[in-house]
Amino acid sequence: METRTLGNTGLQLPILSFGASSLGAEFRNVTLDEVLASVRVALDCGMNFIDTSPFYGRGMSEVLLGVALKGVPRDSYKLCTKLGRYDLTHFDFSAKRVAESVDVSLHRLGTDHLDIVLCHDIEFVPMQQIVDETIPALRKAQQAGKVGFIGFSGYPMKIFPFVLEQTSVDCVLSYNQYTLQNTRFADEMVPYLQSKGVGAMNAGPFSARLLTNAPLPAWLKEPEAVKAAARQAAELCAQRGSDIAKVALQFSIANPDITTTVAGSANPNNIRNWAKWAAEPIDEELLRDVREIFAPVKNLGHKEGLPENN
Repeated sequence: METRTLGNTGLQLPILSFGASSLGAEFRNVTLDEVLASVRVALDCGMNFIDTSPFYGRGMSEVLLGVALKGVPRDSYKLCTKLGRYDLTHFDFSAKRVAESVDVSLHRLGTDHLDIVLCHDIEFVPMQQIVDETIPALRKAQQAGKVGFIGFSGYPMKIFPFVLEQTSVDCVLSYNQYTLQNTRFADEMVPYLQSKGVGAMNAGPFSARLLTNAPLPAWLKEPEAVKAAARQAAELCAQRGSDIAKVALQFSIANPDITTTVAGSANPNNIRNWAKWAAEPIDEELLRDVREIFAPVKNLGHKEGLPENN
């Protein structure tokens, strides 16, 4: 798997990383065998950067990931987890909870250090707390050797300059905003991040199943026009003997200015396919035709979090 350097951290990450949200049964019920096989296959395929959160499965993702990684040499993979979001409406970015959350994640994951810790979905809270309290508390965990690098994640573009104009972090994670349909992260934010030396990570190349042939989750907030365009694009790919998920994945990982793209599944066959697709050249003609379908709805998204953070 090809790698890229994450900002100024020196970390070399694979262009395609493993997202462990599915291990927490966020999309469907999963078996322990599926969990163990998915992690093993991801590592075998070179997806040795793993992203999780205490929010995923309300702790289940971290616990099962810790089980799956037992006995795997710690220097053979890198771990990213998050803090601050613990349930759909439960957020706690206090300094006290930062210290507790880091220690709980270390315990669940069975490790003595986390390579990256991110403040999770900061758009759901008044973000000044992130600057004034959360990030300084994370720096203390970093100075204690428990955390390698720190940052934050979320959906609206507004969150990135709000934080970075006031303080510094090592990296950020944007989700569902660098896809076949929505390229706002690269268009609006990546050059700004580069000017600050902040590493750029992307999650959600399939935009929560929108850019796949799988059933859409009930909670998907994208406008109906976007969903209709996605169905049309999926049909075109099928007619050409391809899969919209393949085009979506290849498109997202091709941007050299985005260090890694995180994709998650508890299906080992999906993960094998992704690694295979990552090594294949993209069909430029099909990509052009798919992007033409999305042109009328390009960069259309939704509101996430507090109104003032959008």
